[in-house]
Amino acid sequence: MDLEKQMKDIEAFGEAHIGTSGDTPLRNDAFELSDVEKINRIKADVQHILETLGLDLTDDSLKGTPNRVAKMFVQEIFGGLHPDRKPKSSTFENKYKYNEMLVEKNITLYSTCEHHLLPIVGRAHIAYISKGTVVGLSKMNRIVDYFARRPQVQERLTMQVVKELQQVLGTEDVACVIDAKHLCVNSRGIRDVDSSTVTSEFGGAFKSPEVKREFLDYIKLETEF
Repeated sequence: MDLEKQMKDIEAFGEAHIGTSGDTPLRNDAFELSDVEKINRIKADVQHILETLGLDLTDDSLKGTPNRVAKMFVQEIFGGLHPDRKPKSSTFENKYKYNEMLVEKNITLYSTCEHHLLPIVGRAHIAYISKGTVVGLSKMNRIVDYFARRPQVQERLTMQVVKELQQVLGTEDVACVIDAKHLCVNSRGIRDVDSSTVTSEFGGAFKSPEVKREFLDYIKLETEF
């Protein structure tokens, strides 16, 4: 096979953004190594990449980059891979009998595209209707942040947020809309700086056109402070 055909095959595969599961694809041995061991391995790999690109890692600006990147991968931007970091979502009895929709909108979201390892930046909007329990408002932000901190596909992220809140609240009546920019589109490839991607997942009562419309209308409201 000639080099030109190989490159075309790689490019075609790279643009085939097909997810295989609603769950993040992890190996069975994903958590056998400690964070320190993972950082050391990744540090060596990043050093190899930078040296292959021809960079001089003895330069003061670059010599700490492999370690910085390794720590960032393990402890920060991919920290949501480890189940031990899942936020504890305490629920409370809905004593005030609030039976209408609760919406938490404009949740800032930072994630990483699993196809090119470039940033995804956007906002998530979440709603639920209580079936007897409520969850602290900040916990919804933390759930979004937890599932965002891993190599992601926006469709999967949207579904994971809804599924987690459904389990926490004991109700199917949960919805999530995410509007985000993907730097793999904005800064490379087509380089369309204005486009964004919108995904949604509607569970239970939110499948009703009337309830769905109410939620979407709330998202459009201008918030005044």
